[in-house]
Amino acid sequence: MTVNGEAMADGPTRCGVVSVLGAPNAGKSTLVNLMVGAKVSIVTHKVQTTRARVRGVAMEDSTQIVYVDTPGIFSPRRTLDRAMVAAAWEGVDGADVVVLLVDAPAYLSTVNEEAGDAASRRSAEDTDRIIEGLKRAGQEAILVLNKIDRIARPPLLLLADMLNKAGNFSATFMISAQKSLGIDQLREYLIEQMPEGPFLYPEDQLSDITDRLMAAEVTREKLFLRLHQELPYSLTVETEGWERTEKGELKISQTVFVERDGQKALVLGQRGKTISAIGKASREELTELLGEKVHLFLFVKVRENWTNDAARFREMGLDPATLPHTG
Repeated sequence: MTVNGEAMADGPTRCGVVSVLGAPNAGKSTLVNLMVGAKVSIVTHKVQTTRARVRGVAMEDSTQIVYVDTPGIFSPRRTLDRAMVAAAWEGVDGADVVVLLVDAPAYLSTVNEEAGDAASRRSAEDTDRIIEGLKRAGQEAILVLNKIDRIARPPLLLLADMLNKAGNFSATFMISAQKSLGIDQLREYLIEQMPEGPFLYPEDQLSDITDRLMAAEVTREKLFLRLHQELPYSLTVETEGWERTEKGELKISQTVFVERDGQKALVLGQRGKTISAIGKASREELTELLGEKVHLFLFVKVRENWTNDAARFREMGLDPATLPHTG
């Protein structure tokens, strides 16, 4: 069956929105990419990689599930941080199912006598903050414990019991997004929860993110993977040029903005080696993602204090209007 030239599923269809919440580095983007079956969100080992909500679209026969990958929820310091956290909580609005994804090994390490390392303690504190926020909002969720391949089952069951007592959860799942463990059961459950209704997106659409923004995100991912310490959190990437060459090939121009001259030197690297390697890695992935030859040109500029300039956030998919008022 086709409508306006687009294929539609025969018979009744189901469609719903699943919002995935969690502390930074809980594995939200990895899970969403896995559920969609394609890379719609960038993934690194660093916390706070995701900055804006990304919607990934998964087709399961006559059911369409729109997964909302949200930024990690944490205690914000900068204006950018507050915008990211606001975007995450906004992802709950209109969701048919809310998933709280928990880094189980990190949380569990804070329960024992050693109390875990600093990163694990922050992850557990952020998770507790999300649970309390959901309870205050009267929002039911499903609890998904991630990275279960790293811990034994008895303490995992104790953790599940403890978190269920603390929160308002309708179901609990134990998975490893990286190892694809427990994913089928979670997927089947989510399909059952989707209400009857028309699809929100064409069946062949994988995400709501534009090619220009995805290109910027791919380059930012390579910067996160290549650079160290706090520098990745002080930079952003904007796609400023998108045009065709005389041969019809795609030419993309991007600017990496940092906050200080010293950061610019680090991004460029000695004799430009660092930015050259980043550009090569980004160009190769963009060529694969877009299915055509890409000419990528990267520039590095200083934009002082951009992380506290709300007017710049729209370029990265954040809406400055959602910022909470602090005055």
